[in-house]
Amino acid sequence: MSSIVLGSTIVDALVGIGVTDVVLAPGSRSAALALAVDRADRAGRLTLHVRLDERVAAFTALGLAKGSGRPVAVVTTSGTAVGNLVPAAMEATAAGVPLVLITADRPARLVGTGASQTGDQLGGLGPAALGVIRLSSESGTSDAWAAGVHRAVVLASGVRSRRPGAVQLNVEFEAPLVGELPEPRERPLRVAASGGHEAVELDGRRTVVLVGDASMAVGAEARALAELSGAPLLAEPSSNARVGANAVAGYRFALAELGDRVERVVVFGHPTLSRPVNDLLGRGDVELVVVSDRADWIDPGHRAVVVADRVLLAEQDPGWLRDWTCSLTPGPRGRWSQRQVADTVVGALGSGDDLMLGSSSIIRAADLSPISTCPPRVFANRGLAGIDGTIATATGLALAGGRPMTVLLGDLTAQHDVGALVRPPSERWPDLRVVVADDGGGSIFRKLEQGAPEYAESFERVFLTPQGVDLAAVAAAMGWKPVVVGSVEELAQALDGEADFIVAALK
Repeated sequence: MSSIVLGSTIVDALVGIGVTDVVLAPGSRSAALALAVDRADRAGRLTLHVRLDERVAAFTALGLAKGSGRPVAVVTTSGTAVGNLVPAAMEATAAGVPLVLITADRPARLVGTGASQTGDQLGGLGPAALGVIRLSSESGTSDAWAAGVHRAVVLASGVRSRRPGAVQLNVEFEAPLVGELPEPRERPLRVAASGGHEAVELDGRRTVVLVGDASMAVGAEARALAELSGAPLLAEPSSNARVGANAVAGYRFALAELGDRVERVVVFGHPTLSRPVNDLLGRGDVELVVVSDRADWIDPGHRAVVVADRVLLAEQDPGWLRDWTCSLTPGPRGRWSQRQVADTVVGALGSGDDLMLGSSSIIRAADLSPISTCPPRVFANRGLAGIDGTIATATGLALAGGRPMTVLLGDLTAQHDVGALVRPPSERWPDLRVVVADDGGGSIFRKLEQGAPEYAESFERVFLTPQGVDLAAVAAAMGWKPVVVGSVEELAQALDGEADFIVAALK
């Protein structure tokens, strides 16, 4: 993608989210933006104001934003031009006035080399900026660029955070900086105010409700929306929505058959588990509606067209849900597997229990477990989906909740948190049980590109990384009551017994 396309996309996104005024301080590196905003002004899509220096431009924008109550954008070139925005940015954030400060920049590879008019502009506004968003003509797509602009404007407006102020949108432009402008493209985003009472109404086109990692309250809201409208409910294990007649256990497999018929996805929580879901969220022919209980929102495919605290969904065709609920989930393969471990553990817990799932392959196995009529509360560290700290997090959850807690995780995940097995004798300890699905290393990599035959020579050493640790012995040395099981029957018996550290030997 070229710099002129990036400049045009930024202006299209500004128009699409409702920015009506742009103040420009002319310069070289911002040429693509200047040409695009001038065209938009001549077409009546927005109003351009030109000022000779950046300090005056920023304070002019401050006045425009104060007077209109709408975010106003400022465009500058690179270098010391950025520093001249600081006074107005300080005032804007202190006074709650929405400003989007678009600072043109040189490519990152030139920073620190002594290249002309090149400095480290990121964070150049200091604490005066509520946030910094980066774009580059050398990476990303038009959709990603537009989504970045939308986030900058939403953050500056305070419509989600209820804290308006100045935001820096730093844009790296590679030469050539000018060229033929592409045709304008509308890039709308509707954002409902957070903390208000507005509910966005959605029509009856074929919709699925997708729920990722979420709290009990968010999961209940998602389930209610699906059941009231008759929509299929695609709920990850830690969504706390994986219950009820609308929940589809094998939705990952059903997407292969029914995904092409989906016209809208309403997203709750933080979905991260599967590529079929990621592909669905990135499709250009699917309307993406994000329901968020916070200032930020989830949109990895850069496709969101609505962001809101809550939505109302029109009634769905009953046949649409029937198609999903009649789809079959393949049973566990083999006699003894992660899938059988997950099914057994989930099935042994009820509504009075808590379950903490480790990231990696075990949570994906639980994603295929049967829908329970009385499921436990389910937790997972899915913010960054790392495997560290799982047992310690579960300990804190159990201490806070006072409920029986089962931790289900893989052997490498357990090794990353061995220190959390230490139970200081002077400290209060919760009702905690650990179940380890020990398959001898990072088995999740077998299902990724690294597991292809051409990488077989390196696979075991640098991906699978089997450790050969006797986790039951480690737990025993720390005062736990371990047991090793080798079948579904033995696991079920151990879950009914006194053992508080269960190793399901799968290797």
